[in-house]
Amino acid sequence: MPSPVTVSEEQLKNQFTYIDAVSALTRGKQLRAYTHTFGCQQNEADTERIRGMLHEMGYCMTDRPEDADFILYNTCAVREHAEDRAFGNIGALSHLKKQRPDVVIALCGCMAQQEKNVEKIKKSYPQVSLLFGTHALWRFPSLLYRVLTEKKRVFDIGGEDDIAEGLPVLRAQGPKAWLSIMYGCNNFCTYCIVPYVRGRERSRRPEEIEKELRDLVAAGYKEITLLGQNVNSYGKDLGLDIDFADLLRRLNAVPGDFWLRFMTSHPKDASPRLFDAMAQCEKVAKQLHLPFQSGSDEILRRMNRRYTADEYRALIADARAKMPDITLSSDIIVGFPGETEEDFEQTLQLVEDVRFDLLFTFLYSPRSGTPAASYEDNATPQEKQQRFERLLKAQDAIVAERQAAYQGKTVRLLVDGTAKGPDYPFTARTEGNLLVCVRGADIEIGSFIEAEIDKTSLRCLFARKI
Repeated sequence: MPSPVTVSEEQLKNQFTYIDAVSALTRGKQLRAYTHTFGCQQNEADTERIRGMLHEMGYCMTDRPEDADFILYNTCAVREHAEDRAFGNIGALSHLKKQRPDVVIALCGCMAQQEKNVEKIKKSYPQVSLLFGTHALWRFPSLLYRVLTEKKRVFDIGGEDDIAEGLPVLRAQGPKAWLSIMYGCNNFCTYCIVPYVRGRERSRRPEEIEKELRDLVAAGYKEITLLGQNVNSYGKDLGLDIDFADLLRRLNAVPGDFWLRFMTSHPKDASPRLFDAMAQCEKVAKQLHLPFQSGSDEILRRMNRRYTADEYRALIADARAKMPDITLSSDIIVGFPGETEEDFEQTLQLVEDVRFDLLFTFLYSPRSGTPAASYEDNATPQEKQQRFERLLKAQDAIVAERQAAYQGKTVRLLVDGTAKGPDYPFTARTEGNLLVCVRGADIEIGSFIEAEIDKTSLRCLFARKI
């Protein structure tokens, strides 16, 4: 496998020249930018880099698109609903564009990387002035400069599977931060569009990741989530003697009081070596999001997942043996083409066997351009909905039981925000990423506290600071 290509210093310097050029155009104008992100945490991290570049260009951020001079939607293509929402939001801006012709409306992300959507935007959404794909993100300054100076629409979904280091970042306020360690995916699950829009797997060099982590810790971030479409594949393309377990140990050695999380993991690449590292690294949160998608070996084969239900159970058993208090979450697709009642019963059985703390459940959504989009289906929408509801009911019973077990326990929490209710005015997370509402004196957002769980519910724990 070839090593990932890093954007050269000269190429980046050229983009910083365009940042300066746009800044010169905006100087004295007090321009404002609005960004909205659909989809996954990787999209959130990408938007933070776009916001960083906008900030360097002289734009101030606003939460109101109607007040903005630049509007950007970072889009998702994983499910049809996400695309529909993005098109709906873009369509709603047509009136704003007529009222204020100088406003720049931009579209980027996974949806923008697909040719069919590019043509649709060109023909049906004339209010969009700028569209760029996932590979062109680092070229955003030069693309925006062209829009502003040439006064014409700019569309760019070209580029290679490369990595750009050193882009400015404007992160959301709070104690949490995203840290991308790799990009792309090589798995080609038959239902998934990601490899087609994000490209092949490419890992950042470990020294660059460590440097960014040190900067985040120095800036006061307390929870840093390592991101990748499949973090377990980290390092395979670098030509170095390092894998994801090694990276966790290296990052765990960075001084400071913080938690490390990561997502998303693929079961085919999870290993005892990874669980050993998690168990032995005190800063790595004892939380694992390991999507299994289906409990049926036949459906897993049709999905091209490359593991069996029993192999998945063995992974969970190993993780729990090494980390008895680990919090487990997963993804499930209900109604994949060809799923029978027996297949679904096997999924239900796996859920009952593993007893997850949290599940993200989805009805199958066909994605044009993926193999599964052409698979023959044999279940009605009503049957799929009934299965979905049965799954939710089974999982709710498991969650109620697991949440109730926290009653009276003392836990370490990271306070991350404010709650709506007056009795428990703060929100926090456990090491296992469970939501907790907290009460007590001298509580500060961004601090670690010890608290006792004094009430539980299906979706939240309630605690009193000790």
